[in-house]
Amino acid sequence: MAINLSKGQKIDLTKTNPGLSKIKVGLGWDTNKYDGGKDFDLDVSVFLTNANGKVDKETNFIFFNNKQNENGSVVHAGDNRTGEGDGDDEVIDIDLKNIPADVEKIAFTITIYEAEQRSQNFGQVSRSYVRIVNEESNVELIRFDLGEDFSIETGVVVGELYRNAGEWKFSAIGSGYKDGLAGLTRDYGLQ
Repeated sequence: MAINLSKGQKIDLTKTNPGLSKIKVGLGWDTNKYDGGKDFDLDVSVFLTNANGKVDKETNFIFFNNKQNENGSVVHAGDNRTGEGDGDDEVIDIDLKNIPADVEKIAFTITIYEAEQRSQNFGQVSRSYVRIVNEESNVELIRFDLGEDFSIETGVVVGELYRNAGEWKFSAIGSGYKDGLAGLTRDYGLQ
């Protein structure tokens, strides 16, 4: 049975699931009743950072135009441009045992594509979540529902996987960005 996390909560992932190697990180959302005449496209981006919380090479920034890191241990399964339907809208496949040694943290973010031009923000997004599934057994291990805490933000750091004493842990972040992907890439050390 999945463990439901609250904002700010941290949990052991590999220590409590011995032998866990391959996981799927599913992110999902719906949009509120919104009638702006424009598509609502949310995108998942993943930042693989060093110990200083910075991405040290562009291949460690995973998104719809760069679907995997150098060794293929983190793979974006594809861009969902509508968020229609039930279940995960975008999925990241991760092979924990093959994450390069210089990667200390894997941050999962959701941004709204062309948010400013379309006058869109996370106040118009509902039922957003992140969940971690054991790929082998297809069992959901962790779930974090973001809630409705956002209004003017156009980007959100949903959660982070991070190394701690040789094990992987997950932290439920839920931190919003008013300047979306530009703010995220800046803070993670990309131009």
